Amino acid sequence: MIRESTLHILNGQSMYDFFKKTHFLEKELMIPFNEAMCFGDTSTELFTQEFVEIRAKVHHVTPEQYTEITLKPLQPLFRKNFTRIALWFDADMFCQINILTILAWLDRTGYNNTIDLHLVGDRFKLVESFTLEVNGYDQFYKQVMIQKMMPKSISPAPLMKGVELYLTYLNSDSNLMLYIQEHKHVPEKELVSSLIEKFTEYGLGDVQYLELIKAQRKDT
Repeated sequence: MIRESTLHILNGQSMYDFFKKTHFLEKELMIPFNEAMCFGDTSTELFTQEFVEIRAKVHHVTPEQYTEITLKPLQPLFRKNFTRIALWFDADMFCQINILTILAWLDRTGYNNTIDLHLVGDRFKLVESFTLEVNGYDQFYKQVMIQKMMPKSISPAPLMKGVELYLTYLNSDSNLMLYIQEHKHVPEKELVSSLIEKFTEYGLGDVQYLELIKAQRKDT
């Protein structure tokens, strides 16, 4: 008889560290997904060498550093030594695109069990849970991340909202880009803090906002 074991995939190192510190899911197998898939180019072939090289360039690290930071923690996922998966992510765009990436990889590799998706809020407190099947998410990933097209329907609702934000946030007329443009004389550090506070639905961090500000100011 196979022993029931759950793999808990967490959105990033900070959530992983917080769960460890607070002894949440103690004795459970937890791994962080250290990525920001909503930012920069990607590949249709998830977690391959091509993917690593593209994403390393996005994050301004070497492929070896990217492998160490992002892929090494995912080894339990790749080895598939578990019977169930639980995802722990925020509801913002940043997290939803990371969720889409994980679901796409599971779909592509033939994972056929259900997934528990737990969405958290402030201090990683549980807000909402869903049970998902991964069939179809590989196609959604290609539509959204490669073709930059909105699927006719994608669930759950927070993922659909995240995809909508992802496909429009870099447009020159998005509320985010207009705000950056309207505050072009504000010092970078000050503007980054303002963006993090004001645009919580995007979930972007200081690194991403700084790049957006620099790119916008370079063009103008």
